[in-house]
Amino acid sequence: MSEAKYYAPYRRYVAGFVGSLACTIAAFLIVDRHMLNLWPSVWAIAGLALLQFGLQLVLFLHVGEELRPRWRLLAFSFMALVVLILVCGSIWIMYNLNYRMMAPSQQQITSYMNTQDGGF
Repeated sequence: MSEAKYYAPYRRYVAGFVGSLACTIAAFLIVDRHMLNLWPSVWAIAGLALLQFGLQLVLFLHVGEELRPRWRLLAFSFMALVVLILVCGSIWIMYNLNYRMMAPSQQQITSYMNTQDGGF
């Protein structure tokens, strides 16, 4: 067996790993260094996530090379549903936490203190 044939499958995995790592580091740097404003950074991170998703589909999961595409499509659809539930649920929870944990105004604090025993 030639050496080129032996290492050929590993080249795809290494390329996928390096590409995924580059997308992750780029997203981290955008957020950590405040390179962009709010919405451009959101779109950049979403684009990097989609790019990383595509890299992993092609280079790790070998989508498009399978013999039984129906089973892969079913597994992929279930995975997409789970990711959608996790992402939407997380956004909903964070939105509700933000709404419930907002700091009260001075007027609300004074009103609360006046209704309690030993208030002003």
